[in-house]
Amino acid sequence: MSIAIDVALFLHLAFVAVWVGGMVFAHFCLRPALGDVSPQLRLPLIEAVFSRFFNWIGAAVIAILISGGFLMSRFGGARAPWQIHAMAAAGVVMMLIFGHVRFAVFPRIRRAVQAQRWPDGARAVDTMRRLVLLNLVLGVVAIALAVLSRGF
Repeated sequence: MSIAIDVALFLHLAFVAVWVGGMVFAHFCLRPALGDVSPQLRLPLIEAVFSRFFNWIGAAVIAILISGGFLMSRFGGARAPWQIHAMAAAGVVMMLIFGHVRFAVFPRIRRAVQAQRWPDGARAVDTMRRLVLLNLVLGVVAIALAVLSRGF
């Protein structure tokens, strides 16, 4: 492999690890730990945590798109194995879901926290939780597809 492919693959995998690992942390560690915390404390903390996390994921999305596009061009482009195309499709769906969470759902959480409308915030957090879980499943599927394609 060339150094460019090695660097692109490293960046791709590193940012996938940040994104998928962050979703694992959020869903299986942060969410249960905040279960007994009052909404007045829980929702501002969730807003603060995800405002930072979403900055990282925004950077990850850009890096994954660039490195993934480069790698796909080097591994056959339109003639790449079906697993590569399926992985790319899963990634694009994940990015669209992230965009919806970041630009539609998360602002509802932020507005609810600012207005201290805890039930509205809780509903938005539940929507975000379900979409993060969906993205986590898609991320694991994308990783599995990457492993299946490694012989190509």
